[in-house]
Amino acid sequence: MRASAPETFADLRHQLLAWYDVHARRLPWRVSPAEGKAGRRPDPYHVWLSEIMLQQTGVVTVKPYFAAFLARHPRLEDLAAAPLDDVLGLWAGLGYYARARNLHAGAQEVASLGGFPASLAGLLMVKGIGPYTAAAVAAIAFDLPHVPVDGNVERVLSRLWLIDAALPAGKPVFRDAASKLEDTHRPGDFAQAMMDLGATICTPRNPACGLCPWAGRCAGFAQGVAADYPKKQAKKPKPVRFGVAFVLQDPKGILVRRRPTEGLLGGMLEVPNLAWRDTPYEASEIAIADLHRNANWTECAPIRHVFTHFDLRMQVFAVRHRLVQSLEGYHHLALDELDAAAIPSLMQKIIASAFDSLKSA
Repeated sequence: MRASAPETFADLRHQLLAWYDVHARRLPWRVSPAEGKAGRRPDPYHVWLSEIMLQQTGVVTVKPYFAAFLARHPRLEDLAAAPLDDVLGLWAGLGYYARARNLHAGAQEVASLGGFPASLAGLLMVKGIGPYTAAAVAAIAFDLPHVPVDGNVERVLSRLWLIDAALPAGKPVFRDAASKLEDTHRPGDFAQAMMDLGATICTPRNPACGLCPWAGRCAGFAQGVAADYPKKQAKKPKPVRFGVAFVLQDPKGILVRRRPTEGLLGGMLEVPNLAWRDTPYEASEIAIADLHRNANWTECAPIRHVFTHFDLRMQVFAVRHRLVQSLEGYHHLALDELDAAAIPSLMQKIIASAFDSLKSA
């Protein structure tokens, strides 16, 4: 890191906050700089809920989910008292479903405490809250001097000080660098200003350096290498896995079951399917599957779905019966319940493919 003088850090904080006062994004979970100066305080529940949703997910995607959660569960206590299936249903389509389970468990823990802990250490004790979320809630909701470090902040700091530590292994280096900028005057605004700078100006591609409040102090801009940062470790190719799904429909609904609580898509609903594996299924293997025998199946458009650590290719088969008989471990889900049910994006794609094929069959 090239900068070290305390007055330099103070100048950086002042410049960024002055920029933020004018250019802060208007977000539904946020208290604007003007509102903050007028005495309005952020709601810790709103801050926490938004930060959990924003993990691995963009602002545009999160906004309607945030609104839907608050409409159904306006207070933390409402979320804590809700059935898990209701929470999973509201979360369906947002991905990374462990977040929803941890959100529900965390709400119950916080409700039992009588409110959010007003310290970093206390927040870290809550289910589902890691170092980044704890720092974000501590700074934004409680004005504690912490700088939450996400991808936006890493990018800003790497360019500002030409930090060569490659990510993700270099994350501790970036946390240490961010700590030099901790602001005791307006910690929440400073944390959000860092996020906004990375999201709107210091973007991954084509950063708008001419509009940046730190352009005069940015080593990356001065040397014309901002776009080359941050440094990233080489990614390994994603493995591909394969599966086969069967959609059994009657005039009133489809057959589904609930996945185990722990693990990928934990607690969500799924249609019958064969175990995912590293090699494609042969037609002969599908033909002898218990579900495939003795039915006039329609082969549907295949589905590709991207998970964090692998790509999944699913063959899809569908059949329409006058009455779908229950199978062990499965239950009938009515068609008018599909939209509100806890069905993950993968299964939504599979069901849509099946319905499209059955309409034209």
